[in-house]
Amino acid sequence: MSDQIKRVVLAYSGGLDTSVILKWLQTEYGCEVVTFTADLGQGEELEPARAKAELMGIKPEHIFIDDLREEFVRDFVFPMMRANALYEGLYLLGTSIARPLISKRLIEIAREVGADAIAHGATGKGNDQVRFELSAYALNPDIKVIAPWREWDLTSRTALIDFAEKHQIPVPKDKRGESPFSTDANLLHTSSEGKVLEDPWEEVPDYVYSRTVNPEDAPDEPEYITIDFEKGDGVALNGEAMSPATLLAALNDLGRKHGIGRLDLVENRFVGMKSRGMYETPGGTIYHLAHRGIEQITLDRGAAHLKDELAPRYAELIYNGFWFAPEREMLQAAIDHSQANVSGTVRMKLYKGGCYVVGRKSPNTLYSEKVVTFEDDAGAYDQRDAAGFIKLNALRLRLLGQRFD
Repeated sequence: MSDQIKRVVLAYSGGLDTSVILKWLQTEYGCEVVTFTADLGQGEELEPARAKAELMGIKPEHIFIDDLREEFVRDFVFPMMRANALYEGLYLLGTSIARPLISKRLIEIAREVGADAIAHGATGKGNDQVRFELSAYALNPDIKVIAPWREWDLTSRTALIDFAEKHQIPVPKDKRGESPFSTDANLLHTSSEGKVLEDPWEEVPDYVYSRTVNPEDAPDEPEYITIDFEKGDGVALNGEAMSPATLLAALNDLGRKHGIGRLDLVENRFVGMKSRGMYETPGGTIYHLAHRGIEQITLDRGAAHLKDELAPRYAELIYNGFWFAPEREMLQAAIDHSQANVSGTVRMKLYKGGCYVVGRKSPNTLYSEKVVTFEDDAGAYDQRDAAGFIKLNALRLRLLGQRFD
């Protein structure tokens, strides 16, 4: 193996699993390891990852810690939100949408440092291995990918800790016991799964939630906010212009306060099994509903309904790891075209876990009070026209009915 791989770029968190992977790569492959840690807004201090990598012999120039928050929201989250993408009608794809960006940066660093391969810590049971690797191969067809969980015999938490202690890898005290659940976080969401969450009949324990207050404990008074959109993207909160990442972070704070964005979901993984997870997407939930609100008055019916047909397919592509596939890019082009006039302001009401569109306005509105009014419309609409419209649409139904007379 050492003849094949001389240098590898590892997606590195600094935690137990990826630290064991780092040492395992050094010992099993005999190769030089470059670490990459992404700041996607997970809310953790990342400098300890640098210190730990240095402690394990990684050269300072081979430790990459990149702040990708703005790129994440601008180039990945917002394009996805333009599509109103929900996997299986509910999941806002917080983990799925982060993986192609991590893979993109892994490939860029590999090219920069002359690495032969990249490595990740995703298990052989999950979706992330697929997402990381499909993205990597799309960006560099010749890259080698090392997935230790599919190769090694370290199949338990105890085995990982034993390996760590044997190789003088620091093990935090809280890692010596069995973790009650696993989590993944970024600026869009936090996901939790495993252990105490594996029985889909049992309610999620309160201690699993980290991103939102219990809706029952949220403020007793509703809060009203406005979000401004330009061409399908959020640009301001309560009239204050904000960058994509800043806007999402501010919405996260509001969602946390009001207990918005909790989801208990049993989903169908791409690898074939069902899994139960708990997702918290506070800001993303508010943003998603607000975006739909502005589309209600700015999108033509045909375009809006076609988008709704495309959205499940688009969501499935992201969930399954095909962000860089031509079909996702084709769909994105159509979706982005639909957003040309999706500009205006949405007013939202936040209350006790609920998030509601209560007002929307746009210079590009297709809503006409003059036409829709129940009062005198001064000739804007001739109600007699509806008779011919109904007869034409009823023609095939009447012919069907006559056939069976």
